[in-house]
Amino acid sequence: MKVACVQMTSACDPADNLREIDARTRAAAAAGAELVSLPETCISMEKNRKAMRARLQPEAESASLHVLCGLAKELGIHLLIGSMVLANDTQKGDAERAVNRSLYINPQGEIVAHYDKIHMFDVTLASGETHAESHNYQAGSRAVVADVGPAKLGLSICYDLRFAALYRHLAQAGADIISVPSAFTRPTGEAHWQVLLRARAIETGCFVIAPAQVGTHENGRETYGHSLIVDPWGTVLAQADDTDDFILAELDLSLVAKARGQIPALTHGQTFVGPDGREVTD
Repeated sequence: MKVACVQMTSACDPADNLREIDARTRAAAAAGAELVSLPETCISMEKNRKAMRARLQPEAESASLHVLCGLAKELGIHLLIGSMVLANDTQKGDAERAVNRSLYINPQGEIVAHYDKIHMFDVTLASGETHAESHNYQAGSRAVVADVGPAKLGLSICYDLRFAALYRHLAQAGADIISVPSAFTRPTGEAHWQVLLRARAIETGCFVIAPAQVGTHENGRETYGHSLIVDPWGTVLAQADDTDDFILAELDLSLVAKARGQIPALTHGQTFVGPDGREVTD
């Protein structure tokens, strides 16, 4: 399976971003990509909560989502929307909070699966930069694996990358490929981006595809980029520089079974008592 990771610098207006997504997705499909993956918050990166809420639509009513379903159908590709911000339709939490949702669209233009980001990034950095995702988003509660052609795709988003247990569960549920669409900050990206993605691939014996936001955005945020595709042995198959529109790699899915046969860690989990006296299963 040939896969592409689109890299972009999302603006506030969905119309501007949809033009970029259309051009880059068409170029990736023309280069042979069967699965095209987009980064986190690819439809809009708004300046503040008020502006974000003014654009919110439920999944079923999203005009941007309708456009991307049409694009997948026209090109006959699998399309992964890394994430888009939608109205909270989960019947959980606060209606004032949105959801940060990844959606997989099949070549018939149908939404087959969606995943709401589980782990919220709440931090105040030494620079004074603040991120408080739990104030704006209702956290998800369910891990998701979707059938994508001959492969099974495990869905995750950005900060999820730091929680290895999620990826182990996705692999144990049958995932061959794991997606990590992201908008990493530059400092954390420079320090941790590649090593964490390679670690998740090695630990699970999965391919990891990580389309990323890059550069300075209209809302003033700066993201790291360096979209990455990693094989189940931890080898980097493709990596973007700051100017690449997309990266492309061919995935030999037989390497998943080969890697897991050499390092069968997914079958060697144990139940033990932790330092706090509670039972833990790894």
